[in-house]
Amino acid sequence: MGNPFVHVELQTQDLGKAKKFYQELFSWKLQDIPEMGYTMIQAAEGPGGGMMKNPVQGAPSHWLAYVRVDNVTASTKKAKSLGAKVVKDVTEVPGHGWFSVIVDPAGAAVGLWQEKDGK
Repeated sequence: MGNPFVHVELQTQDLGKAKKFYQELFSWKLQDIPEMGYTMIQAAEGPGGGMMKNPVQGAPSHWLAYVRVDNVTASTKKAKSLGAKVVKDVTEVPGHGWFSVIVDPAGAAVGLWQEKDGK
């Protein structure tokens, strides 16, 4: 399948509580990356994931799926031309790649992800 889902991210108001819950529920291995304020989820199968404190104060906790694209800048521009709202423009994750977050014309959010090495 072209453009597969590659990462799923939890943005939560209580990161400690979420980490405890999901680790106990699914036995996920979690790896904290303190300099990024991020926790990687290492599941045995499927796309990887992560958790972070929701950057929007008071916003509800939610999961966000990311889709791999060949060119995040071009895909973000194309999404906008098709009626999407860009809520997080192309941003680099140093050493890993680039992402953006869009909201489609029907109101659903999705992330776009481009690996640094083109994978």
